[in-house]
Amino acid sequence: MIAFWRSAWIWLTYRRRGRLDLFEHSRLRLRVWPGDLDLNFHMNNGRYFTIADLGRLDWGLRSNVWRSALRRGWRPMAGDSNARYSRSLQPFERYTLNSTLLGWDDKWFFCEHRYESRGRVCATVLVRYLFVSKRGKVPTRKVLELAGHDYASPALPEYLERWHQAQDLLSAELKAGS
Repeated sequence: MIAFWRSAWIWLTYRRRGRLDLFEHSRLRLRVWPGDLDLNFHMNNGRYFTIADLGRLDWGLRSNVWRSALRRGWRPMAGDSNARYSRSLQPFERYTLNSTLLGWDDKWFFCEHRYESRGRVCATVLVRYLFVSKRGKVPTRKVLELAGHDYASPALPEYLERWHQAQDLLSAELKAGS
């Protein structure tokens, strides 16, 4: 239920935060609430992924990428995600979620979400996602064209390329029944 209210807040307020260019960061200033905590009384590891969804939603609405796709009936679907934690976020602590598009290939968009507090990166979440329609997967080129963007993808960082390749290998193994 917490995610519902936070998502509604993003939908109702994204225009106030202004338009974003394709490679600009979405910055959300948030706080760790009691519903975000686990048994160790710090932010639950799963909550990082839920809040990363909010960062992508804000970025997608403000960059016009998601708004255009949603109007067409195309829906974003996360395919894979990975988190790296470096410092716990404590109850009621304020933090900033910086979400950015790192690049894309023919199928996937690649986003990074950085959780920052007190001058440090506390966690980083990587997500690769795609858009689907009733007919199946929508190529990234079509999504970007619909949103009025004709940029070429920047080169992906090496760590992201390796993660992307590892996810593809795992997917191939799972499809083969291993």
